[in-house]
Amino acid sequence: MRLFNYLFIIVCISSSFSQNSTNNDLIFIDNIYDEALSNGKSYQWLDYLSNQIGGRLSGSINYDRSVKWGKEELDSIGLDSVWLQPVMVPKWVRGAPEYAHIETTPGNTISVPIAALGGSISTPSIGISARVIEVKSFNELRELGKDSVSGKIIFYNRPMDDTIINTFQAYSGSVNQRTNGATEAAKLGAVGVIVRSMTTTLDDYPHTGSMYYDGLKLNQRIPAAAISTNGAELLSSMLSLNSNIKFFFRQNSKNYPDVLTHSVIGEIKGSKKPEEIIVVGGHLDSWDLGDGSHDDGAGIVQSMEVLRIFKNLNYVPKRTIRIVLFANEENGLRGGNKYAQEARKNNEKHFFALESDAGGFTPRGFSFDTSEKEFKSLKKFEELFKNYGVNNFFLGGSGADIGPLKDGIVILAGLRPDPQRYFDFHHAASDTFDKINKRELELGAAAMASLVFLIDNYKL
Repeated sequence: MRLFNYLFIIVCISSSFSQNSTNNDLIFIDNIYDEALSNGKSYQWLDYLSNQIGGRLSGSINYDRSVKWGKEELDSIGLDSVWLQPVMVPKWVRGAPEYAHIETTPGNTISVPIAALGGSISTPSIGISARVIEVKSFNELRELGKDSVSGKIIFYNRPMDDTIINTFQAYSGSVNQRTNGATEAAKLGAVGVIVRSMTTTLDDYPHTGSMYYDGLKLNQRIPAAAISTNGAELLSSMLSLNSNIKFFFRQNSKNYPDVLTHSVIGEIKGSKKPEEIIVVGGHLDSWDLGDGSHDDGAGIVQSMEVLRIFKNLNYVPKRTIRIVLFANEENGLRGGNKYAQEARKNNEKHFFALESDAGGFTPRGFSFDTSEKEFKSLKKFEELFKNYGVNNFFLGGSGADIGPLKDGIVILAGLRPDPQRYFDFHHAASDTFDKINKRELELGAAAMASLVFLIDNYKL
């Protein structure tokens, strides 16, 4: 960046920004971007994690391989310390590929793509065939009553609202049919559940994700699967013409006892306030259908890149900078909960935590979970990000893994990339490395490193 650009920024923000916003700060942020875009390792790391290890469901061999890889790479950066944090996690196995079809009349069938939801039980070995009832909400289901629902397959078909610009908000408005749909249907005697995939696009990829039985006894539980959006549209249109059609599906998923695995942690000790910890991280686990490049391989390698950049630029942090590659975000949040429990037990003082778990797309800004007063002060940093297109700071939300750290004192934040394509790939077989843009990934890492740098020098 040319000198006149620095001077222009300084003039613009000098009336409202603290003296920490100096020419040297701006030069260092530019150096962060130069390092990420010229010598970055995030894309190379993600290539290996995605293509050599692949999907990393908690409790799987691939997840254990990713733990070993993560520790070795953090060791290679030259951090002051790297260690593994043990945690017990659920072990769920998908089994043989699922199969489903719509039966219009005996012998006349149309196959549709499905995927078992994480945590679901299997169907009988011969599968389940029953009439199917379409509903949009739990209220609609309850109004049907047990007499209508008993012995049927419930088809939840509430789409994500594509008029909502914030796709994460649209996701929140639909996801309860996936997480709790089987429980609600089982209470009324349904024999199975099919859920429209949580995505704004129409495609043939079923999107998996966690579901829960909320205390139902084993003999009360029913199998649950996601159906692709194209499959959901077809099933819905066929039901509108003939409400007596049947649906058949077969899946072989199984739940096992919890197993021991690890989160991976590393840090650079602070020089002035080492007792104050700044955390940056994402979740190392992923679903098993794709290779988890966007969810959350991108967040993992971007977080690793933050510490690599600091080491390569010979930056000596004032506070301790810690990276956490969290275990088991997707189907239990055990890694995030264990990390927070250990932090409280050890009386650790966390000052700031930043998570990347929204895909490797072009960074647009950051969300903050803190007080309005604190946010007003932090929002002044927006000015420093204008030249990089990352100047959308807003209050509300951070990340699932760092959420358990919330205590009213620690400042929580989340990297917010452009959200419009994220749910095209979220939890689907299409979440693969070829969907990653190298430059977008590197820009996200640079944005995170820049914010961590500013926070490290904040209120010293």
